[in-house]
Amino acid sequence: MKTIVKIKNSITNAVLLIAFLLVNAAAIAQTEKQDGSLGTLKQIKAGLLNVGYTEAGPSNGTPVILLHGWPYDIHSYNEVVPILVSKGYHVFTPYLRGSGTTTFLSKDTFRNGQQAALATDIIAFMDALKIDKAVVGGFDWGARTAVVMAALWPERVKGLVSVSGYLVVNLEANLKPLPPKAELGWWYQYYFATERGKLGYSQNTYEFNKQIWQIASPLWNFDKATYDQTAQSFDNPDHVAIVIHNYRWRQSLEAGESKYDSLEKRLAARPEIKVPTITIGSDFDGAFADGKAYANKFTGKYAHRILKGIGHNVPQEDPKSFAQAIIDVDGMK
Repeated sequence: MKTIVKIKNSITNAVLLIAFLLVNAAAIAQTEKQDGSLGTLKQIKAGLLNVGYTEAGPSNGTPVILLHGWPYDIHSYNEVVPILVSKGYHVFTPYLRGSGTTTFLSKDTFRNGQQAALATDIIAFMDALKIDKAVVGGFDWGARTAVVMAALWPERVKGLVSVSGYLVVNLEANLKPLPPKAELGWWYQYYFATERGKLGYSQNTYEFNKQIWQIASPLWNFDKATYDQTAQSFDNPDHVAIVIHNYRWRQSLEAGESKYDSLEKRLAARPEIKVPTITIGSDFDGAFADGKAYANKFTGKYAHRILKGIGHNVPQEDPKSFAQAIIDVDGMK
């Protein structure tokens, strides 16, 4: 009888162990998935967020953080990441708040799109992953976030690559009108300033953002599969709220949060960037592609590059040039 009981207990324990392993395997599969050339898709709690990100490359390599813009996502770096990994870099590509698998930890957190909030997110992300210092690169919102990080936390940025240069938002300057042709380029910001615009963006996100891609990169013949890969990120439950707040905040139509006031005050002073930097101008930048308008804001080791025939989504349109900028800025001494 004792032998039978022992056998039954052994079988029970074996079944429980198998069940435990299956459950945990499923949990791991949910939090760590292969995302093609970007590496492994993971989740980590950082600051106010549960951040979705990909990780690739050797763990002892120099950390690189690549930041996407709007209306784009981490797949802008599909061809950049493999180049950097082949050079020994440890590459992280996070979804910004309101995009992809990044979500808020609390339903009560204000869905804030202001620049200081996004930059604070990435510092928290670095803290959570115990990354002391990284080369940081980006375009559009990602470039702005990277520049803000370099301005406010230079000790955390080993080198900076910024498409379109010094993109720190100046709320006071944004209140001043531009020439009509320049104003036309910001039509979507004025559309977002209205409730009709908010509703329209919510109802037509897919087509709206596809149109932005076409306008911002008129020579880039992306296909439906390429766009659809990114468009999934717009299904994030906070996407519309973050986008609308970001652009309304820029026009001083909606307030930010007081906890970021001290950071925004420092940014309003237009601080110089002292970390090694490479800025990139493209056709999207028009007359500002040469970088002369902001070159004096970068007072450390600095270089500027111009990419002709390339639109706004530089890392996806010209991944070799973007990756080379990351490698070169890391080598600046």
